[in-house]
Amino acid sequence: MAKYTLMKTEGRAKRAQFETVHGTIQTPVFMNVGTVGAIKGAVSTMDLKDIGTQVELSNTYHLHVRTGDKLIKEFGGLHKFMVWDRPILTDSGGFQVFSLAGLRKIKEEGVYFQSHIDGHKIFMGPEESMQIQSNLGSTIAMAFDECPSSVASREYVQKSVDRTTRWLERCKKEMARLNSLPDTVNKEQLLFGINQGAIYEDIRIAHADAISKMDLDGYAVGGLAVGETHEQMYHILDEVVPHLPQGKPTYLMGVGTPANILEGVARGIDFFDCVYPSRNGRHGHVYTNHGKMNLFNAKYEMDPRPIEEGCQCPACQHYSRAYIRHLMKAKEMLGMRLCVLHNLYFYNHMMEEIRDALDAGNFAEYKEMRLAGFAEGKINGRV
Repeated sequence: MAKYTLMKTEGRAKRAQFETVHGTIQTPVFMNVGTVGAIKGAVSTMDLKDIGTQVELSNTYHLHVRTGDKLIKEFGGLHKFMVWDRPILTDSGGFQVFSLAGLRKIKEEGVYFQSHIDGHKIFMGPEESMQIQSNLGSTIAMAFDECPSSVASREYVQKSVDRTTRWLERCKKEMARLNSLPDTVNKEQLLFGINQGAIYEDIRIAHADAISKMDLDGYAVGGLAVGETHEQMYHILDEVVPHLPQGKPTYLMGVGTPANILEGVARGIDFFDCVYPSRNGRHGHVYTNHGKMNLFNAKYEMDPRPIEEGCQCPACQHYSRAYIRHLMKAKEMLGMRLCVLHNLYFYNHMMEEIRDALDAGNFAEYKEMRLAGFAEGKINGRV
């Protein structure tokens, strides 16, 4: 089974390592999002190793509707299918209950979907989500939940959270059954529960207390960065994280910007994921120590410098801003690929610096320096 070792704390910030069947994860960590088993932008699993990726994240719902989890199981699971021997986390399909609101009906037994691809009917409940994730054989499976809207009524959110708790009990039971079967791809598959409650702190806290008693392998805070302000998100983390077990990994789902990550680490978060680095990279928006840069800006047309001086990513080691801008303007896939590689390297490298700062006991100063750099870049128009 997995082993979580808390190595150091600074305030609420945690520096830990999480030993799994697919390798040890050093936390805090950013998980690189490969929705359908690949990072968008023509980034291979060999590239992921080169840029320091520890964990890859894939999507249960999307792999189920396109290609299919049963086919992937025939290949020996997602690790073998995509040729990746490090940890993989699969989300549960629960977020699609939120994002595909126009295509689904929620019942006690689960959720009835229409496929966003061809409209065919799909049913997914806790057991189905666990079965799909078991077929994929991921290192960490997420419990099936509903992510209520941040503007949903208190009454709706309470009913939703109560149902999510009942679903979590079903997920735990089904996971134990699946892990005991002889033909299961990964009999050491781990289960993380998800805290919900929109921006109602008392509902969040009560839910955190309830799921903490279930002794799961890890705990996530879901349903943030879906419309509320950053201040509301930080407030919820301040209130909720202390109610989750400190001796288990804590995961903030779908967050976020470099500043969000620094603030999340300070509040005790171990795991992060977000589509920003790859999505923004595909549109020529790249991250630097002075904030985000838009390479389509005319001022980079003749700029011979790399995206960021001193950066050791594959793009910055070889290519100029001017050349990458030219590729993006010409709609050459290489431009998109280089921007995505740079952004993922930037995120992975920042997490490494965060871990080093926590090891050295100076995370607070590191955080302030980083946030000041982002702000200064905006003020002076450096990016």
